Amino acid sequence: MTVAESLSDREAIRSGVELEALGRTSRRHALTFAGLGGALVTLFVVAIAVGSVSIPLADVVTVLWGGEASRASWETIVEQIRVPRSITAVLVGAGLGVAGLQMQTLFRNPLADPFVLGISAGASVGVAAVVLLAGSSGSALFVTGFGWLGNLGIAGAATVGAAAVAAVVLLIASRVPNVVMVLIVGLMIGQAIAALVTVMLSVGDERRVQQFVGWGFGDFRGVTWSELEVLTPAVLAGIALAVVSSKQLNALLLGEGYARSLGLNVLRMRIVTIGAAALLAGVVTAFAGPIAFLGIAIPHLTRGLLGSSDHRLLLPGVILTGGCVALAAEVVAQLPGLDSVLPLNAVTALIGAPVVIAVLLRSRGGLRTFGG
Repeated sequence: MTVAESLSDREAIRSGVELEALGRTSRRHALTFAGLGGALVTLFVVAIAVGSVSIPLADVVTVLWGGEASRASWETIVEQIRVPRSITAVLVGAGLGVAGLQMQTLFRNPLADPFVLGISAGASVGVAAVVLLAGSSGSALFVTGFGWLGNLGIAGAATVGAAAVAAVVLLIASRVPNVVMVLIVGLMIGQAIAALVTVMLSVGDERRVQQFVGWGFGDFRGVTWSELEVLTPAVLAGIALAVVSSKQLNALLLGEGYARSLGLNVLRMRIVTIGAAALLAGVVTAFAGPIAFLGIAIPHLTRGLLGSSDHRLLLPGVILTGGCVALAAEVVAQLPGLDSVLPLNAVTALIGAPVVIAVLLRSRGGLRTFGG
């Protein structure tokens, strides 16, 4: 056997091993996505079944397929209350997960999310302004009598507040090369806005203050079908922006210098990424309140499940994982079998805090940026 033939055989063996490894990885990803899809469907049905009134799973499935439940009241509960609640949970989990993934990639920091950058705080100040100017009881958004336009106004106010903060953070990011400094400034902006919200509420009447405090606990239950007509397209638009920029996000994983060498317009990418995150954080905060920890925890959970940092895999994975985690949090918050309901943010903190601690323990020096 000649040297050339020997090298050729070695290359064939190496290629075969690489193809086999690639096949195993693809099968793992396929099984993971199938498992996440099955878990999402199961949790969706379970979330509809649990609550102050327990509904048998068989009746839930029957109603979802267009049939009639054993009791007429169960049909009303499922169709008018719990299906919108569960859809909201999926949208919120997916939206915050995608926004968190974008922030972590853009700033190459495992603890970045819309809350850290003050984007959700900006949305909160928009909602606080609406509470003081147009507050009324009986609505999750504090606006009654305005229908679809009222909902759009609330979502718009929250999105404008989030976008304003995002613009400030983006301006700082374009002038300060140190990403850790950008995150610190974003955190300070969030604290300043929180102080502004406190001042605004201090001049409001007691009823409106109580409404805003309740909104701050986070809640999927108050969203109706008419409100979903605003929430759904807004979240889908934000996710679509992230999906079409998945290749650019992959380039950012290796640093902005590498991304520029590939011809990527980094400034435009920053604007698109922060704009999409602001849209997602703004509308989610408007309709469900400032849901904590999901934006940080979901991307890390998805990376662990998929064993990959490829955004072409992570984005659909984050959408499924986010929906599953949000639905699971809603099920726990309902305290099945009891009449009381836990604050949603308390449940998401119990889920997200251990994930954040695990990230810190696994990172050298506590706060390690991606690629560092």
